[in-house]
Amino acid sequence: MSQPLLTPTVLRRASLDAVLGFAWDADAFTASDVIDDVGVTRSTAIDVIDELVARGLLAELPNARAVGDYSKGRPARRFSFRPESGYVVGLDAGRAHLTATVADFRGVAKAVRRMVVDASKDSPDARRRDAARIVDDALQAAAISRSDVAALCVGVPAPVDRNGISPPHRDDFWRRMNPEFSELFGEWAPLVRVENDASLAAVAERAVGAAVGFDDFVALLAGERLGAGVWVDGRLLRGAHGGAAEMVAFDHVSGVGGAWGLGYRAADLARRALAEGSLPAGSALRRLDADAIDGKTVLTLAGQGDTGALEIARQVGETLAIVAGVLGSLFDSRRIIVSGAVAAGAGPVISAAVDALPQELDLPVPEIVASTLGADIVSTGAVWAAVEAARGGVLDLPAFAAAAA
Repeated sequence: MSQPLLTPTVLRRASLDAVLGFAWDADAFTASDVIDDVGVTRSTAIDVIDELVARGLLAELPNARAVGDYSKGRPARRFSFRPESGYVVGLDAGRAHLTATVADFRGVAKAVRRMVVDASKDSPDARRRDAARIVDDALQAAAISRSDVAALCVGVPAPVDRNGISPPHRDDFWRRMNPEFSELFGEWAPLVRVENDASLAAVAERAVGAAVGFDDFVALLAGERLGAGVWVDGRLLRGAHGGAAEMVAFDHVSGVGGAWGLGYRAADLARRALAEGSLPAGSALRRLDADAIDGKTVLTLAGQGDTGALEIARQVGETLAIVAGVLGSLFDSRRIIVSGAVAAGAGPVISAAVDALPQELDLPVPEIVASTLGADIVSTGAVWAAVEAARGGVLDLPAFAAAAA
């Protein structure tokens, strides 16, 4: 079968995409650098660079001689990507909080705004209103207008399909969490992406966290509830309705019994032990009121060597090993990353899980590591997902249109 011919227009667009992709990640560069990396001819490299300068995405710098890098012959022209040529917004739309981050095209934050909301009043109208407000507040703080935004990404605690829509749920929780955010922000943002929050944790880990360079890993949000963002063969898994790795499956797994997170489990076990009087005499947990015990307290004490907290961490770690074994068996992951705020104190839990994990699966055992990205990991992932959307679509936006011939 004959191959379709590539038209000049298609070839031109391919060259523009390739050169822009190189420039987006590069420092100052010359046409020769583009030729070496992209593989285009010199005339194409120069022509495409000039067009990207005209579109406002690249800037021409002082030439090599002017900065002391060249002494003989004609000095090479030097260029750089303009990260401030456009902006993105990442929004973590959690059930009880909203965090909006405005960043440039390289993901450097310009402003962050946060809002605490009443989770018991999570109506679709209220969430849409709060989400729009926090994004506008962040844009105002960054002194950036809506027209400067090329891409926006929202993370929600619900499955999300390729079109940004969440499926029905037994009490419609998922659609309350994602009340048509694609439509809301699509009214003014050129590129809009809505994703599951754990999927965005995986995006963050691969961009700047513990999964840099990994093609097969799981980012496990594990505070109050479990959520998993799964990367297989270099691609984020989503599924037909956005439900890939939906954690309700653990309701049916012996030794796990639900999608409760590590922090929740640690606090629950500590309260039970306190009520039963089974905590060791020297444990600081004995001196706390049950209402004052939370996951952070238990894991902090475990990290300090408290014997009662360490025993609880061991039990939680054994549960984590089962979770990691199931995920490792299903997805053949190289690394499982405990992510979110709970990761800071998860060391004792992870140590116990590592000891128990070899008995949970037949495939090579994945590493279990703690994330370093903290509680803002979903917001971070939303920014990087928006940057990814901008990289793929910026050349089609009117703000960066080619000049008329």
